[in-house]
Amino acid sequence: MTGASPAGWHQFPVRVYFEDTDAQGVVYYANYLRFMERGRTEWLRSLGLEQDQLLAAHGLCFSITAADLRFHQPARFNDELVVRTRLAGRERVRFVLDQQVCRARDGMLLASARCEAACLEAASFRPRRIPPGILPDILQGAD
Repeated sequence: MTGASPAGWHQFPVRVYFEDTDAQGVVYYANYLRFMERGRTEWLRSLGLEQDQLLAAHGLCFSITAADLRFHQPARFNDELVVRTRLAGRERVRFVLDQQVCRARDGMLLASARCEAACLEAASFRPRRIPPGILPDILQGAD
C-alpha cells in the first residue's frame, strides 16, 4: 500500500500496537506525530531522497519547524491505518506538507496535520536554501 494514491497523496500503512495506546485503549495523541514522521520519511524516500545520504553528502537535514495537528476520531488497538502525505507548498528554505491519518478499512479521517519542514545546515542548524538538484523538480524553483 506504500505509494501514490489516485488523489496525489503518498500512502504509508501503519498498524496500531498496544504500545501506541493509552489507558482508554485509543492511540495516545503524541503517537500520531510518530506515525506522520514515518509517512514523511517514506514520502521523501519515494522521491529518491534518503535523509542519511543528504546529511553525509551535503551536510543538510530537514527539521520540522511547525506542526498544526487536529484530531477527528480515535484510532484503537490493532487498527490498520494509512498515513497520507502530500506537498502543500514550498519556498527557498522550507516546504509544507499536508498529512492525514485514516483508518484503512473505511477511509475515516482520524487526524490531520500541516507540517512545515526547513532545510538546515546540519552542523549549525541554521536555515539553508534547498540546493538545486537535491530534491525533485516538484520542490525546486520556488522563491
